[in-house]
Amino acid sequence: MMNKEKVRLVQIFHPDLGRSVAKVEEPNLILLKGHQSIYELALKAIDTDVKLLTLIDSLLSEEKLNYDSVYNGESEWKLLPSFDCPDNPFACMVSGTGLTHHNSALNRQVMHQSAENTPTDSIKIYEWGLKGGKPNPGSIGVQPEWFYKGNGAVLKGHGESLTVPTFGNDGGEEPELAGVYIVDRNGKPRRIGLTTGNEFSDHIMEKKNYLYLAPSKIRECAIGPELVINADFNAYEGKVGIMRDGHLIWSSDIKTGEKNMSHSLENLEYHHFKYPSHRIPLQAHVHFFGADAFSFGNSLELQQDDEMHVEWFELGRKLKNKIQISRDKEQIVKAIPLL
Repeated sequence: MMNKEKVRLVQIFHPDLGRSVAKVEEPNLILLKGHQSIYELALKAIDTDVKLLTLIDSLLSEEKLNYDSVYNGESEWKLLPSFDCPDNPFACMVSGTGLTHHNSALNRQVMHQSAENTPTDSIKIYEWGLKGGKPNPGSIGVQPEWFYKGNGAVLKGHGESLTVPTFGNDGGEEPELAGVYIVDRNGKPRRIGLTTGNEFSDHIMEKKNYLYLAPSKIRECAIGPELVINADFNAYEGKVGIMRDGHLIWSSDIKTGEKNMSHSLENLEYHHFKYPSHRIPLQAHVHFFGADAFSFGNSLELQQDDEMHVEWFELGRKLKNKIQISRDKEQIVKAIPLL
């Protein structure tokens, strides 16, 4: 991996001053002038034909914030999701690719294995990726699994809680990297960067039947605290952990990046953006690239206020989110006919 300095951005909010974007220069955050979101910043770079890194440098202000204070929730400034479409959450698609890591495929194999102990469809798709997920440059490889999580309204930031809804069976962390994209005015997808993610999912619902994978994924998720502009996708190592009452009750090493996956980034991006409906001008995308480990695979059931931690060692600070389990009674939502 190249040892270039990572350019890390955060999105922050102040109750009186509103939103801002800041560059991480430890131990400080340096506010950028004139932009309230990374989406707006990326579009400005495209429209003015200026490299995003160049634009960021040109917008650095003299205003600094103590990062520890913001990160620990001790400042009036609060961290937002590392990317969003603040004026129109419908303009952001949140999705992901599964079965790209060996451990993920093994966990799903155990989850859905039959009495005959035959390979599940999960293992088959993972093995297809091993054989054809990294084609020669310019060639099209095998299609990965794909899932939809929602629009931009499901995105949460560092320090925010992730909720198990009344209709959910469970909630659990999935530590991932996510690619962040914007589609330019000509319909061409442009990658902005990579961000740490917790692709929070309902594993008990999925375990009932693998065809329940789709509804088990329509949940909140978290990204951040930082978006890394110039990160490659070669190989990363990190840690995922669960804290309960101030004590670490479970943790695992995690790995991701092309060296640790069955698909190349180019192949994953092709199979996401090959659909014309995923290339609508000015559309944004947050796309998860798969998990390497999660606590449900070790039969851990998360409880109210457990805190989930996800960290990639070279991609900024740790993402922390508590779990909230809704105790409300499930209510029927009725569609009212326009007669």
